[in-house]
Amino acid sequence: MTFFWGGFILLLVLLVMTGIAILASAYARTIRSSHTRLASLGSHLLETDSGMIEYARVGNGYPVLVVHGAMGGFDHGLWVAQGFKVSDYQLISISRFGYLRSAVPPGASLNLQADAFAQLLDEIGIQKVVVFAISAGSTSAIRFTARYPERVAALVLVGPDSPGKEQMPMPPRIVFETILRSDFLFWVLFTFFETWMQNSMGLAPKGFPITTENRALIKQFLAGAMPISKRMNGLIYDSYLAVNEFNESVMESSPYPLGAIKVPVLVVHALDDPLAIAENVQALAELFPHMRRCAIPDGGHFFFGHMEEVTTEIQQFIRSHLEE
Repeated sequence: MTFFWGGFILLLVLLVMTGIAILASAYARTIRSSHTRLASLGSHLLETDSGMIEYARVGNGYPVLVVHGAMGGFDHGLWVAQGFKVSDYQLISISRFGYLRSAVPPGASLNLQADAFAQLLDEIGIQKVVVFAISAGSTSAIRFTARYPERVAALVLVGPDSPGKEQMPMPPRIVFETILRSDFLFWVLFTFFETWMQNSMGLAPKGFPITTENRALIKQFLAGAMPISKRMNGLIYDSYLAVNEFNESVMESSPYPLGAIKVPVLVVHALDDPLAIAENVQALAELFPHMRRCAIPDGGHFFFGHMEEVTTEIQQFIRSHLEE
């Protein structure tokens, strides 16, 4: 009997150790792949008055400044731009403050971020751009447009962050500072608890039927956020600092009221998006004097089932406002 239980415990230990080894190996492959992917995209660093900023410049044609969303970076901007076929233009995709190799400068603000965008464009010899902003990237994109209107031919806001009484609930900051600073823990969450991540992060509307294709897109987004540890300073800045400053900008007393933005603006969002809440987005959109709003009936933040429709809308808007 003693021999039996000794053998059983040994077998159990071996199984646990094998499982740990398989888990560690799978994680190691993922993190290596993420670093390799980033390195292959050929980003550059520029020292600005607002600190170091990372960017990638790809393609030809009219320049489009791509401003990524939360959990992103220049790579996320390129990925989304390609998804909406904005890659037909010359893309200047940046990593905002705190994302990847872009630092969060002392006294970081939307003004400093906008100034960094302008200095980057000066450095690479571009005077005017279409600004294409995704989700949380809308805050600094709007401020850049307000602060440098002569440099913006048109502004596209996709699922933009918008002030309002109702907001997607945020976890305590300690969650960002501890769990989500760990690449390994984040990998475990999106690998083994995909549905929980999807629901808790608002990546799909509640009750929306998730197809295999939709699930693959969510998985690609979460895997593309690796290494999350290199993006967490930016996510914290977005969630707890920039959002308050942006909320003040919608007031008439703001130095940069949205009603003073005269460039053409396209606002695209889904009515069931749990992140860009429809009522808030509509109120934000109506502040722009020259605005077109495209409200998709469903599909959430990723516009599930409506990518072709949204892509056509964005393409037509950009083409109609390019300078000759």
